Amino acid sequence: MPEGDTVFRAAARLHAALAGKVLTRSDFRVPAFATLDLVGRTVDEVVPRGKHLLHRIGDLTVHSHLKMEGRWDVYAPGERWRRPAFQARVVLDAADVSTVGFTLGVLEVVPRDRESDVVGHLGPDLLGPDWDADVALANLTADPDRPVGLALLDQRVMAGLGNVYRNELCFLRGVLPTRPVRDVRDPARMVTMASRLIVANRDRSNRVTTGVDRPGQRFWVYNRAGKPCLRCGTRVRSGDLGESELTLRDTYWCPRCQT
Repeated sequence: MPEGDTVFRAAARLHAALAGKVLTRSDFRVPAFATLDLVGRTVDEVVPRGKHLLHRIGDLTVHSHLKMEGRWDVYAPGERWRRPAFQARVVLDAADVSTVGFTLGVLEVVPRDRESDVVGHLGPDLLGPDWDADVALANLTADPDRPVGLALLDQRVMAGLGNVYRNELCFLRGVLPTRPVRDVRDPARMVTMASRLIVANRDRSNRVTTGVDRPGQRFWVYNRAGKPCLRCGTRVRSGDLGESELTLRDTYWCPRCQT
């Protein structure tokens, strides 16, 4: 699933392409909004909110979430799409640019003054103007018995972290993802590290947590099951962690470096 840094970059591309421009085409390919026409309206801005994207267009907001497979592309007029047309969920064009949202997990249009209905539940955004480390820490420690690996993925705690950052943060802090939050030494440092990691990656095309931008060396443990730990050489292990079958995510850890 795209994480907050990926969505941040997508919002920046879309904002640069559309902000201040009048829509010349509006094609929603989902039943609930198939008759909605935004042609003639001006796009004020496109902003990220955690893993969510908000196109603010007059008194309306187009809210989308990429989920696992979604993406937004920007094209020159008439340029061939890089994905098949049947995957398109919405097309928003101006005179000199075309933008297409493919396989979006969430796509809806809400009154702009009711954005809180769709993103108001989120915790402080690690890459947003509302970022507040103290609030994030209070959210993280509010349920001390919860496994830290679950708390880090909860967007109500802090918005923007996904499975890559969850696994890497637990490694960097030397804790198993299953460890209860109450047993995490210095959780404030984990919050600080989460912010540092995602800020460091928000403008990168390749996400890196090790400081080494080379294939096979960008992550400490994520997606490295069975391979030697880059720190101690012990084989990295993997498993599933979630609060239900629907929320299970791959988990990776070094049995020596994480306790």
